[in-house]
Amino acid sequence: MRDLNPVLQTFRESPFTRVTLRANGLGAVNLGQGFPDHAPLSFLQEALQQALTGPQQYAPVAGLPALREELARDAEKRLGLKLDPATEITITAGATEAVQSALQGILQPGDEVILFEPTYDMYGPQVKLAGGIPVYVPLEFDGAYHLSEEKLRAAITPKTRVLILNTPHNPTGKVFTLQELQTLARIAMEHDLDVISDEVYDRLTFGVPHLPIHALDGMQDRTLTVGSAGKTFAVTGWRVGWAFGSKRLTDALRGVHQWVSFCAPTPLQQATMLSLQEAQRFDYSGSVQRDYLQKRDFLTSALQQAGFKTCTPQGGYFVVADVSGLGLSEEQAFEWMLTEVGIASIPMGVFYDSGVAPFAGLRFAFCKGQETLQRAAERLYSGCTVK
Repeated sequence: MRDLNPVLQTFRESPFTRVTLRANGLGAVNLGQGFPDHAPLSFLQEALQQALTGPQQYAPVAGLPALREELARDAEKRLGLKLDPATEITITAGATEAVQSALQGILQPGDEVILFEPTYDMYGPQVKLAGGIPVYVPLEFDGAYHLSEEKLRAAITPKTRVLILNTPHNPTGKVFTLQELQTLARIAMEHDLDVISDEVYDRLTFGVPHLPIHALDGMQDRTLTVGSAGKTFAVTGWRVGWAFGSKRLTDALRGVHQWVSFCAPTPLQQATMLSLQEAQRFDYSGSVQRDYLQKRDFLTSALQQAGFKTCTPQGGYFVVADVSGLGLSEEQAFEWMLTEVGIASIPMGVFYDSGVAPFAGLRFAFCKGQETLQRAAERLYSGCTVK
């Protein structure tokens, strides 16, 4: 038998699938994989029911026109972006496909892509599958995470082609500041880089604004902004994503997208469009922020009362706890938390190319129902002893 693609040998097994399977088998509270465990809001369920009576066949490659038009209205209202829905918005089979198709459409073999560590673990494999080379730039940490312009500039070479930005950031919950975004924009323009900005948590910020790099002067032609119905509406199984970009970048993405998924599921595109329309009728973003802020504070407080240091997230729905006080390695702490305390988490090492984080940390998801978070808190209080 002939060998398979050798790039696959460089990939680690996805920790999210593994952790969820183990959590289910052990009866642990699953705060590892970032999916909500509660029913969608009623207006989402109604939109899905209504979509079942609508179009059921292939959507256009670019996506349903009505959904692209609704996304254009929403982007202008919330983000200040003026987009042509015909040429600058594409609907994909989830945000993951948007990033993958964009990378394959932009990169040439050997091109380098800047990733900030800790980094969501899908980006590195996606870059490699597209023929690129991931280059990791660590965020500075002093109790909070910060961009280091010096380290970023040191990582750029003549082969650098793309910079992947994730804000709000998974796993840390960092929201990049205007000053940091301006630095990134300046560097991108100096070195003629394109930016893929993964902003799937753009409605989930707490006390700080979400600012799209796409809106900065000079960045409209070189930024592809990625969004997700799954994260926006807490329906991760819908697998509807989108990408905003100039015609140049959109053409590159669509050139791959048509041969990968062709289109996202038509009824779910329709349901997303109806949901966006309904979300305009009330302060949906505000209500979601208030709900997740309460959950963030509840879980953060429970972790702190159990003796762990935490870095309070500014956005997204994950919190990182420093578990070095247990006197265990990160992997040992993860196993102890899972098997003895009964809570599933994600070791921070999976978000580093080396597999090793600067400190022993675990990432916990708070996008769960209050009952789930309460069970987790009770297990933390009864099962943890931290030095």
